Amino acid sequence: MRFPTPLLRARLIRRYKRFLADCELPDGREVTAHCANPGSMMGLAEPGSIVWLEPNDDPKKKLKYGWRLVEVCGGTLVGVDTSVPNRALKTALEARQIAPLAAYETVRAEVKYAEKSRIDFLLSQPGLPDCYVEVKSVTLSRTAGLAEFPDSVTARGAKHLGNLAQMCRAGHRAVLLYLVQRGDCDRFAIARDIDPAYGAAWDEAAAAGVERLVISTSITSEAVEIAQPIVAQ
Repeated sequence: MRFPTPLLRARLIRRYKRFLADCELPDGREVTAHCANPGSMMGLAEPGSIVWLEPNDDPKKKLKYGWRLVEVCGGTLVGVDTSVPNRALKTALEARQIAPLAAYETVRAEVKYAEKSRIDFLLSQPGLPDCYVEVKSVTLSRTAGLAEFPDSVTARGAKHLGNLAQMCRAGHRAVLLYLVQRGDCDRFAIARDIDPAYGAAWDEAAAAGVERLVISTSITSEAVEIAQPIVAQ
């Protein structure tokens, strides 16, 4: 998925109210960018960090910049926009580039299911059980090479796992797809110390038949591309 508008390099001043970030552009101007990430962004929102902003001239948008990437130690780019994984994966699923899901020809996004919920993608193919795919953006890494989810307590995430388990019990296929939005990790684990309830919900979902896919990304200031599966612990 290519960014439609060239990104601008900036310096993070502060992130606040979850969805706002004050940044300094190279010419010294201070701007406020929209931060499309409701999580804690542990380790990614340190003042002074190099960030990449996407400008826009949409008169309907109050903020004229969106925060898309941040550089962490060693210059690794991390994607902080939680809407990017769904956009990138929709293209990959339609092109049947995700091997474990390549048998499905029809891809529908944001389909109502369970109780007052929407699944990120519903895949269907004659002769196969419907496949419900929930996508989570992974940005946390506290140990070199290890990506973790979640980065904060997430009752919503636990609910999603329960919904997927319900689909499995009804005879469908269900997949939790963790997309790692950083290129410095080759392993994945559930951060049970951060949210024990989510860890327990994952165990229950796995016992019900929910599958787990963990896929890495290749990130530059021009694009976020689906890369290779990585090992889940």
